[in-house]
Amino acid sequence: MRVDLDRDHRSLSDLPRFQQAPLHERRLRRLTTGIGIAVPLVLLAAVVSRQALPESVVAPLLGNAVAALLLLIAGLYSAFRVARWRRCARRAPTVQSRQGSAVLVLSLGLLRSEALGLCLLTGFALLLVVLSWHAAAIAVASLPGLVAPLLGGTMLLAAFGLLVLERGFADAGDSGWPEAAALVQLARVAIVVLLLGALSLFLHADGGPWPFRLQRLSASLVGVVALELWLRAALSAFDRRGGRMEPRLLADSAVAGLLCWPPRSLQTLQGELQVRLGIDLRQSWAFSFMRRALLPVTAALMLLGCALSGVTEVPIQERGIYERFGAPVAVWAPGLHFGLPWPLGRVRPVENGIVHQVAASLRSEGGDESDLSGAEGPAPESANRLWDTSHLAENSQVIASETGGSQGFEVISMDVRFVYRIALDDRSALAATYNSADIPALIRSIAGRVLVRDLASRDLDGLLGGQRAQLAREIGKTVQDQLDALSSGVEILSSLIESIHPPAGAADAYHRVQAALIKSRATVARERGRAAEQTNDARMRASMAGDKAAAAAREAQAEAEVADLRFAAEREAFKKAGKAFVLEQYLARLSQGLSTAQVVIVDHRLDTAQAPVIDWRLNRMAPDAATLP
Repeated sequence: MRVDLDRDHRSLSDLPRFQQAPLHERRLRRLTTGIGIAVPLVLLAAVVSRQALPESVVAPLLGNAVAALLLLIAGLYSAFRVARWRRCARRAPTVQSRQGSAVLVLSLGLLRSEALGLCLLTGFALLLVVLSWHAAAIAVASLPGLVAPLLGGTMLLAAFGLLVLERGFADAGDSGWPEAAALVQLARVAIVVLLLGALSLFLHADGGPWPFRLQRLSASLVGVVALELWLRAALSAFDRRGGRMEPRLLADSAVAGLLCWPPRSLQTLQGELQVRLGIDLRQSWAFSFMRRALLPVTAALMLLGCALSGVTEVPIQERGIYERFGAPVAVWAPGLHFGLPWPLGRVRPVENGIVHQVAASLRSEGGDESDLSGAEGPAPESANRLWDTSHLAENSQVIASETGGSQGFEVISMDVRFVYRIALDDRSALAATYNSADIPALIRSIAGRVLVRDLASRDLDGLLGGQRAQLAREIGKTVQDQLDALSSGVEILSSLIESIHPPAGAADAYHRVQAALIKSRATVARERGRAAEQTNDARMRASMAGDKAAAAAREAQAEAEVADLRFAAEREAFKKAGKAFVLEQYLARLSQGLSTAQVVIVDHRLDTAQAPVIDWRLNRMAPDAATLP
């Protein structure tokens, strides 16, 4: 019963929980401080392990441990608030006095931040759980040296310390410390998380999925408890309890209460329903009948389920090998069949005509992935058929060659694929199930031996020519014969040689040869162009010189013809005009000469001293008629 200071006027010193409130407060303060110091250290170790070992499960496990310790700190914090209220209420001289009211108001002011603190602690715990879950999804179980044993031993020591603390809380009575039961539950959550973490580290060497499963289990437990406490803290804001009512512990988890032995989940549920809602299921005849009929009904359902396990539906794409007491007795076709229940009868599924493709290369085991590239996006790597890159589905083979009249060998890369299925008869289905553990590996092993033997006597020219199809048929036939000899039940439908080319390592040398050939051709073409340019230039200059000479000769001939015509015309004119023509020619020459000469004008009015001298020798320049022809 919680104490109401307004209604209950008895002395608080008579109640054991109020008497021990100062002791509880000091103890909770020390525990909260100690665990609060340990939490940052563990969180720092998780961060360092995340950087040093990014692909290990150490960081997720430490994250779960930090989240569990935060939940324990939240419980200690909530219990510390309750213990402080009791101490303050017990120190008040009287409940009606002003001094007592002031003490209670101060304690209530301290209690107002309890819900906020719990929300922060549980919210941070939830965040750590989510991060640990995500980190575990991309981790692999690999730890170097003695890291796993040392870390697992440290977790066991921490779990032992929390176990001592849990036993100390469990020894406190309900009357002396009611909150101890809730603290026991939260301490058990931290102990379980540490134990699961240590077990995960001890199992990491097996390489199985159990370390990750245990990590997910501990993360789920801490996440559910943290979510419950966060909801309780968030909903406590709507609690309008009076300031003089004894507060209730907020960090009380029903999920953590299920961690007890022997399990009492049904009794706990009945007790919670009776306390919270006033429903007593123990007085209901229906639940009493269900409790009595639970065992026989469960047994009947188990027998019915076991009987129905003998009914098997074989899908249309499969066949079923029926085993009775471990021995195969029949091969069932697709449909509904009836047999003995499990484990007396068992059906092993076998493929029914499903066609597979396998490459002869051992490197292609992890390389056949689904092509999810879009039609408008870049081409995927599987579409790269160039031989200057290595392909997973190709392997190197040695073939014969002849160079310079001497025998040798060459190395080529081949992509050989086989299309197969399990044969449709019952005998092949039994053989494929019981005689072959890994059919693709068996086909690759046989194909490797067949290729080495058959390619040793073939050359590259033959493989690139008509021998390619013949080689594919011979390889398929030989592989089928060896599979039949081993009673594998496999039927080779076809064998394909996708590509044959030199290995990728020869690409660089071939590129250099190709570059040298291109360079030589470019040089020849450049020199030919230069020679053609020089020839055309010489032809142009010769043509220009010939044209110029022809033009000059034509001009000289034309001038001679003009002079001849002029001479003939003047001769004809002299014959007809005589001296008149000569005088006319004389005057024309005189006018032509005087047009550019200095002319002297003679005037009779000039005196003798100023008279010019006239040289009559100019008359001698006139043509003489006697000299004309």
